[in-house]
Amino acid sequence: MEIKTQIEKAKNGDQIAFTFLLDFYWNEVFGFMLKRTENETDTEDITIETFAKAFDKIANYNPEFQFNTWLIAIAKNVHIDLLRKKKSSLFVEITDEEDYQAYNVADTAPSAEDELITEQNLSQLLQYIKELKPHYQEVIQLRYFQEMTYQEISDKIEEPLSNVKIKLLRAKKLLAEIIKDQR
Repeated sequence: MEIKTQIEKAKNGDQIAFTFLLDFYWNEVFGFMLKRTENETDTEDITIETFAKAFDKIANYNPEFQFNTWLIAIAKNVHIDLLRKKKSSLFVEITDEEDYQAYNVADTAPSAEDELITEQNLSQLLQYIKELKPHYQEVIQLRYFQEMTYQEISDKIEEPLSNVKIKLLRAKKLLAEIIKDQR
């Protein structure tokens, strides 16, 4: 019942519900895709893209199906798209309007992760950040040390805005876990 409630809240734009769903289903989607790709970097990219697309299209989710089944279907499609892009050596300019209309995941109130990260002294925090994967280090660096907006980060790393938002959510969660483990 809890999941259905969170999905409904997410459909109404509730940021906490999105974070809950991301945390709840991340390992399942990641694990499923890792078996298919056998490449952790590709799997992480696919999983980020999956959640970005799911949050963009959550209004279209049909509750007759399991939410994880819906996410896995999106992940399979993202994977197929990735394989097509790899096969196509031709440069294709992205004109898909959806890529530019990323879901507005607004971080207005500081999350528990934000508060935990803020409590750390700078040198210790930098040590923790170094434990993250490079692409997570980059978004944390750009957002919190260079104080870039989501859009500026999106432009700089040449990724859709929705992916930047999901990467930041994930990076903050992983960073908070590292901090808790070190305490």
